[in-house]
Amino acid sequence: MTPAIPRAVGRRRGRALAVAVTSVLACGLVVAASPAQATPEPEPAEPTFVDGLSQAVFTRVASEWINEEAWVESEVDSDRDGKPDLVHIDVSRVPETESTGLKVPVLMEMSPYYAGGTQVTNWPVDHEIGDPPSEKPGWPAFTPTNRTSPTISRSLESTWVPRGFAVVHAEGLGSGWSEGCPTSGAPNEVLAGKAVIDWLNGRAKAYTAPDRATEVAADWTTGQVGMTGTSYNGTLPIGVASTGVEGLEAIVPVSAISDWYGYYRSDGAVRAPGGYQGEDLDVLADYVYTRFDQEICQPILDELRANQDRATGDRSEFWEERNYLADADQISAATLVAHGLNDWNVMTGHASDLYEALKANDVPHQIYLHQGGHGGNPTDTLLNRWFTRYLYDVENGVEQLPKAYVVREDRTLTEYPEWPDPAAEDVKLKFRPAAAADGVGGLGISRDSNKAVEDLVDDASIRASVLAAAETSPNRLAYRTDALGAPLRLSGTPSVSLELSVDRAKANLTALLVEYPASGEPKIITRGWMDVENRNDAWLTEPIVPGQAYDFAFDFEPKDYVFNAGSRIGVVVMSSDQEYTVRPAPGTTLSVRPFKSELHLPLVGGTDALQASLRAAQ
Repeated sequence: MTPAIPRAVGRRRGRALAVAVTSVLACGLVVAASPAQATPEPEPAEPTFVDGLSQAVFTRVASEWINEEAWVESEVDSDRDGKPDLVHIDVSRVPETESTGLKVPVLMEMSPYYAGGTQVTNWPVDHEIGDPPSEKPGWPAFTPTNRTSPTISRSLESTWVPRGFAVVHAEGLGSGWSEGCPTSGAPNEVLAGKAVIDWLNGRAKAYTAPDRATEVAADWTTGQVGMTGTSYNGTLPIGVASTGVEGLEAIVPVSAISDWYGYYRSDGAVRAPGGYQGEDLDVLADYVYTRFDQEICQPILDELRANQDRATGDRSEFWEERNYLADADQISAATLVAHGLNDWNVMTGHASDLYEALKANDVPHQIYLHQGGHGGNPTDTLLNRWFTRYLYDVENGVEQLPKAYVVREDRTLTEYPEWPDPAAEDVKLKFRPAAAADGVGGLGISRDSNKAVEDLVDDASIRASVLAAAETSPNRLAYRTDALGAPLRLSGTPSVSLELSVDRAKANLTALLVEYPASGEPKIITRGWMDVENRNDAWLTEPIVPGQAYDFAFDFEPKDYVFNAGSRIGVVVMSSDQEYTVRPAPGTTLSVRPFKSELHLPLVGGTDALQASLRAAQ
């Protein structure tokens, strides 16, 4: 049974006290203060901007804000109960939106995490490629508590409400007090976010309670909306923007997914986000399924498990409906992309691919890249300038500012005209077979005449960092440049092209881009993965003939990185990646032809810069 839902009373936190005092005065039980003793009412504040930035001129006292909750009617029925799903939201806005009729723009964060998460288990990954288990261990039934009514969250409020923005929090479908079902980024979740923006613009209905008895209107807003958030909370703004919904003027996705296939797969390989081996779409949906009714969505979750296809890892229409870049031409919201250069959860390819689509479609854009991992907002000034420009229409010159902001390795914030750096050029480095003495091959502009074929034997029990650091190993092949004499900057997406054969029908293929310092441990800069049966297309599994050589080309995750003087640039070729891919039993042999393999690096200054750096070390 669904617990009774308390109806919101007053709709404004702090109002009850004001009403109580007024009642006492009306009954004559309190003597009114003399005019000399009375405290004058403060003058209503108005939106104020200095140097193109919104100023915190409104009250900072949360109890003085108008705070209310509502249930917005969406256009989807993802729980299949015959009624449109309701999206639970809360609103915080300044009192002037009621006392003086001030209309304000909205900052919105939508999340499936506000009500916490369930206990879940990931899929086992120690199995042969293409032969995943049909079931995974489960947990006891989840009992929701869902203390997200009437207040869903306080995030964003203290920063933006005093600056004259209303803040809206929305619970993702199937989570907390929202209806519907979680589907890990499918259209129903996107359309739920769109519905809130439609309501803020008078195009959708909302109610004061989930009984749908009393409607409520958003007559206090201009209808100009910005969305922001981190991870899943940053992913939903991209999806909502890809609908082209009118009123969504700006988004700031932080460490966000732009294509869910690229979160759980890589060129046909079943590949996990870093730190979450064995997670998949169904696991995440299970985790955020926190609405009170724990039975209604089970058929939908079962469909997720059936359709995500951990056997082939192929892209499909099921995955494509979670690819927001397929509708990138519908995005008009000005977009400030933020991402950590060392984020191995939501990897940098998501930010890079989105950013390229924004540039191609001439959407207002900027990018902020930092040295951290998952999360990390742009600076307060960048955020303020972005939202002030696009939600308050203040001509603050943001369009003329540099497009790219990169926190460098020494933690200095550096501006660039665009990203990747326009001065970066593709540099091709040829593989050279290893000399028998050291087991490490070479990387260089030219190729030698050695036609040796080199073998590696898969062993998924060994971590990539161990293989990269090993002086010799039968489980990987390594190739390095000569030492650099001057720093060299990488900006963009590296890639690798390998010709090799496999001694059996299935195998993972992994490559690492590594910096080998003059002393100390090597550093893995970026990685790339693929399934050898998807050598031509992520959509298509094509069997390979054991022992026959094929070409395999795939990207690393994009980076902006400075290789230090004295270091060597290296690439490590291996099969399974213990931390990310499915882990078959050891023994698969890959035979690489270095004389037909090469590494592509987007280096600032191109080949000339590389050669100058190598000469400087001589």
